[in-house]
Amino acid sequence: MALPLSELDFRGSILPLAVALGIGLMLGVERERRKGKGPSRGPAGIRTFALVALLGGLAERAGHTAVVAVVGVFVGLVAVVAYLQSDREDPGMTTEVALMVAFLLGVLAQQDTALAAGLGVAVALVLAHRERFHRIARQTLSEQEIHDGLLMAAAALIVLPLLPDKGLGPNQAFNPLVVWRLVVIVMAVQGAGYVALRVIGPRYGLLVSGFISGFVSSTATVATMGARAVREPKLLRAAVGAAVASTVATVVLLAIVLGATSVATLRAVALPLVLAGVAAAGYSAVVSARVIRARPPDHVERGRAFEFKTALILAAAISLVLIVSGALNESLGRKGVTLAAAIAGFADSQSAAVSAASLAAAGRISAEEAVIPVLAALTTNTVSKAVLAYTVGNRRYAGEVWLGLVLVLVAAWGGWGLVQALA
Repeated sequence: MALPLSELDFRGSILPLAVALGIGLMLGVERERRKGKGPSRGPAGIRTFALVALLGGLAERAGHTAVVAVVGVFVGLVAVVAYLQSDREDPGMTTEVALMVAFLLGVLAQQDTALAAGLGVAVALVLAHRERFHRIARQTLSEQEIHDGLLMAAAALIVLPLLPDKGLGPNQAFNPLVVWRLVVIVMAVQGAGYVALRVIGPRYGLLVSGFISGFVSSTATVATMGARAVREPKLLRAAVGAAVASTVATVVLLAIVLGATSVATLRAVALPLVLAGVAAAGYSAVVSARVIRARPPDHVERGRAFEFKTALILAAAISLVLIVSGALNESLGRKGVTLAAAIAGFADSQSAAVSAASLAAAGRISAEEAVIPVLAALTTNTVSKAVLAYTVGNRRYAGEVWLGLVLVLVAAWGGWGLVQALA
């Protein structure tokens, strides 16, 4: 006696097979459009892909691994024979490989329906945008950009999984996995800024360049813009806007690395960072308002997607600060954390802040106790920027940059004071 439709296990029985069939149809539609006609047409189209994906689902539903293996070998042999017997000018194997992918996705749909459906859409997008991907690989991307992308992939997918996730050194403050994860994040942020500059172009000139450069080194950006303001006095306001915009990047990057190290610390320092970022962005916008509509520079040097050397230096700085802060914490107690962060902040605010956040993540100090060291690092780093603005730039440049930096510090510490008042 047949069961009523309402009593069928829709999610467990019908839906996975329907998804497998849908994946096959989706991939088959795309391949059918490129199949061509006549003797040189492709070996598989919408019907073949739909049946192969459904076959994968049925093989998996049989409940025996041997059945899946045998059917998979059969589909693979069919794809190989179809490729060898094809009479076409294009020697590519995309259709044959896609056929095997359709079979495997049909199998996967019986185990994880949502994952299989998502991967099916992703594969269809890759197949449908063939020309665009070819154009990007051959024309849009330079050899250096491809090299940088592979370097970042190696750092994220090869090195990162191999590192131990445990505390080492004084007070167990140094965690190799956390440090390298921050390096990967910094590289990703730099790469995103590089892509944004390529997409936007030089329309906003020094402002965009300063903001993006701030993810590499805001301190260096302040010095660079100061030197440019001396060489080209007409670009003074634009250079000031770019220098302060780099401080916005500092705050953003600081929030990112804190979140990657200790979410609780990020929550505790969220209001001071938000207010500091708003102050920096607002002042930069006000200064740049008069120049943003002017004729943009003819060319803005994009540089590289990211500087791996800079990322390694950051890793070394973070490691050193973590070890020093751990030692100070052991010898001086919690006051040593603030002292270490303040000293390290003269060189780099991110590494100093991470040291405090790492201790909070390890339970050595509370998230609230990590706020003062983070703000101390931000303060001493701001002092470094102010000194460079005066020594590398001129008085007028330094004066306008100082105003922006003071506003940032007042906003940050004012946010901390507001949190204390509301606590």
